Amino acid sequence: MNSNTESFLNLRFFDDLSAKRTFVHSIHPLFSLIVACLYLFSVISVEKYALSRLFPLVLYPFIIIPLAEIPFLKLLKRTVYVLPLVIGIGIFNPLFDNQEMLIAQGISINAGWISFAVLVIKAELAVLGALILFATTGIVNIAYALRLLRVPRFFVLQLLLTYRYITLMNLETARLLNAYALRAPDQKGIAMKAWGPLAGQLLIRTFDAATHVYHAMKLRGFDGEYRSGRRFSVSFKDFAYAISWLGFFILVYFFDISGFLGSLFTGG
Repeated sequence: MNSNTESFLNLRFFDDLSAKRTFVHSIHPLFSLIVACLYLFSVISVEKYALSRLFPLVLYPFIIIPLAEIPFLKLLKRTVYVLPLVIGIGIFNPLFDNQEMLIAQGISINAGWISFAVLVIKAELAVLGALILFATTGIVNIAYALRLLRVPRFFVLQLLLTYRYITLMNLETARLLNAYALRAPDQKGIAMKAWGPLAGQLLIRTFDAATHVYHAMKLRGFDGEYRSGRRFSVSFKDFAYAISWLGFFILVYFFDISGFLGSLFTGG
């Protein structure tokens, strides 16, 4: 399986997960989106040296993932792609931020390493929170929730069509590469002279496919307005779900739970 086919299957992976029927999947998309945004805000707002404040926020993915019946390792594997970028940004922190910080009685560490660890964990948790939203709500329901929040129609349609176009482009790329491999079975990789024609063919094929999709949408009455064809009703469990997580995020934001528990057990 080449990388483009795998990318296509990765997108299908989230579509299949969002079709499950669990308690988390039954939450109204608007409340799921609000909780996810609050979680991302809680993660991002953690100060660069406050490593202990990140530990309670790990509870959100560790509770939601089993409830939503999401394969944890497969989801965690998809967060690794962001690590090279984050490591490249924060790897010089220990060089520029070399003050010593006391982390325990008689134990100190370079402050740069703490800020580097905070940056990596924050990135992983943020990406994991976003992937959980896609896996439990789905791109269509996310678009529906955005329209309820009065996000302009143009931006919602751009989000939907871009997501679908990436799927289409990955599929066309996989077909092109498979056809090339069948015509050059003994060749490793793609010859440099074929890069230009392949890129041109990919652009033409995806443009033609997108045109066919657009014509099909017009024949079905598409007028530029997003309509999901499904109506959601708000229930008590939606409010309970959102208020519970909101209370937890507020508690984590204003109080250092890990520090309090540590001092409680150590008597400090």
